[in-house]
Amino acid sequence: MKRQLAAGLAGAPALAAAHGQASLETWPWNDDAWLWVLVLAAGLAYGAGLRRLWRSAGVGRGIGRASAGAWAAGWALLALALLSPLDPLGSVSFAAHMVQHELLMLVAAPLLVVGRPLVAGTWALPARWRGPVARGLQRTGVTGAVQRLSHPVVAWLLHLVVLWGWHAPPLFEAALHHDGVHVLQHASFFVSALLYWWALVQPGRLAAVPLSVATTAMHTGVLGALLTFSTTVWYPHYRGGAGPGKLDALADQHLGGLIMWVPAGAVMLAVALAALVSLLRRLEPAPR
Repeated sequence: MKRQLAAGLAGAPALAAAHGQASLETWPWNDDAWLWVLVLAAGLAYGAGLRRLWRSAGVGRGIGRASAGAWAAGWALLALALLSPLDPLGSVSFAAHMVQHELLMLVAAPLLVVGRPLVAGTWALPARWRGPVARGLQRTGVTGAVQRLSHPVVAWLLHLVVLWGWHAPPLFEAALHHDGVHVLQHASFFVSALLYWWALVQPGRLAAVPLSVATTAMHTGVLGALLTFSTTVWYPHYRGGAGPGKLDALADQHLGGLIMWVPAGAVMLAVALAALVSLLRRLEPAPR
């Protein structure tokens, strides 16, 4: 197993080169028109709402420049994860699939949440629609459901169940073989991540961030370690593929597990530490 893991790490530089060549010559961009429409519509709606808000209240008011920049970066990474050749590459490489999932859940989702999309989305609507839409969401229970699901404990549990559930071999294999299941997998990953991060950025919830993020890093690290040190291939679909750097299926799985375990875990722990430092500074007594 150590030799295979070493081969996976040694193949990392080749992964970058192979991805570049595959993007240009072998792997097409996603050709699902409906997905392109959704991603582009989200970008246009946010831009229209932000422009209308800033024209009314002043540039940087309501949504700060940093928040708008975070949203733009998150939107670009969302497009990269879903529309670029990374998506079809994930059908032959578990490691590439893992990179795609981490981009969706760990990078794009929190950046989009920081961008205050609900504020921009509200301003994107014509003024006469805003009240009726808000009341309609309340009457249909959508607002209440989102509030309940975005409670820190509920969002944490939902994130855990979605992540571990979809990595169970039967469900992961089903997603690889059926387009509809694959769409459901990505949608549940992304929505659960949005709810998870949304729950933590609400006012007054800074104290929940260190514990929530640190424990999430722990359980995702366990899953990544299980994938990294497994002596069997969890997902038989990848036996027929050529992993990055010509890795076999097991080494490709080890590389994917390592991505979830080490760099993704390091990002989560850095967020938890930053939140803890911020919390401690707030608790310091004010100087006389």
